Amino acid sequence: MSNDEVVHWKELLKRRLSSSKKDERTEEEKKAEESALFSKYYTEWRGGSPRENYTNIPRFYYRLPAEDEVLLQKLREESRAVFLQRKSRELLDNEELQNLWFLLDKHQVPPMTGEEAMISYDSFLKVGEKAGVKCKQFFTARVYAKLLHNDPYGRISIMQFFNYVMRKVWLHQTRIGLSLYDVAGQGYLRESDLENYILELIPTLPQLDGLEKSFYSFYVCTAVRKFFFFLDPLRTGKIKIQDILACSFLDDLLELRDEELSKESQESNWFSAPSALRVYGQYLNLDKDHNGMLSKEELCRYGTGTLTGVFLDRVYQECLTYDGEMDYKTYLDFVLALENRKEPAALQYIFKLLDMENKGYLNVFALNYFFRAIQEQMKIHGQEAVSFQDVKDEIFDMVKPKDPCKITLQDLVNSSQGDTVTSILIDLNGFWTYENREVLVANDNNIPDLDDT
Repeated sequence: MSNDEVVHWKELLKRRLSSSKKDERTEEEKKAEESALFSKYYTEWRGGSPRENYTNIPRFYYRLPAEDEVLLQKLREESRAVFLQRKSRELLDNEELQNLWFLLDKHQVPPMTGEEAMISYDSFLKVGEKAGVKCKQFFTARVYAKLLHNDPYGRISIMQFFNYVMRKVWLHQTRIGLSLYDVAGQGYLRESDLENYILELIPTLPQLDGLEKSFYSFYVCTAVRKFFFFLDPLRTGKIKIQDILACSFLDDLLELRDEELSKESQESNWFSAPSALRVYGQYLNLDKDHNGMLSKEELCRYGTGTLTGVFLDRVYQECLTYDGEMDYKTYLDFVLALENRKEPAALQYIFKLLDMENKGYLNVFALNYFFRAIQEQMKIHGQEAVSFQDVKDEIFDMVKPKDPCKITLQDLVNSSQGDTVTSILIDLNGFWTYENREVLVANDNNIPDLDDT
């Protein structure tokens, strides 16, 4: 570009700038004009005036039928059943899953990673085209990227992808199965709904074949309590189906389909027959007068028999009892709390008992009140009582609460020391274990390895 042309453009720009009038409107006036123009053009694009469009808003709320509207209730139930059947037909059946595995295996891309067959993105898309409409949702870039790890060729494991598909299909099947018991049709199960689901599930679980039918009601109660104790902390009496699917409890329950489940796995699984019989057997052993209920005197023998009296007093003050005695359902909550003290739901249960004044925190007075019972038990057993001041300092050091004088439930959960703190305050055996932790660790280290002998 020549110098004359540059000068020419400069002159033109100067004239344009000098001739343009400065916009003296305020920001509010500019925004008002912008909003008016937007409304004008949007209305023209949609057709008609805004007032006319308001009358065309589709209906989005349908009230639930009342109890006396039997016909509407039946119609709703039938509609939901048809909807769930349609959703069930959209899932892959066994034959389609086998066909998918055959296609994946046929399109594997060498070399193998160890013993795992791999597939590239191009082959992945080819399989997606051949697998059919039902599989389309699984053959996306998002799914592929989710399963892509450190393969130097940018491939994914065929087995990992197939397991991903199987897991998704299982989740949808289970969601549909649970929804069949959702009487209200609102996406949650009440206690009676979940009881019906588990009762009808029992015959499909080989590991429960040995249970007598007379024990079914107790087994169902035992299983359902775990779901409600952990998934319904506010005690609303209902659990979202999404929460049931998201937790591991259903996996533990359906693990009982495995006919070759090891003895160790059964003992650690709350839903197994040995575990349910153990819990119910403990309840019967504690019930000395055989009236089907537990008094405070009977419950004090629970576990090692070292729970303090003041803690048990609080249990019977706060928990649901009948004429001062505890039924099996309340006992299950008690057991779940004490056997899972690391879990937030269990800590919430115990914290409520420790928080005598319902202040939402534990102060030095509350800690002293409960630890005094530990000191008394130590004297009864001929042990030298430990100073409360030392224990109090250790507890605050462990928890590190936001307020140096108060310990909240959230402080306990955040510290990951809630199980230790609660054991120190309510159980002599728990306190003894904490006090002698270094000796116990040393003894464990001195135990010879069986492989060395």
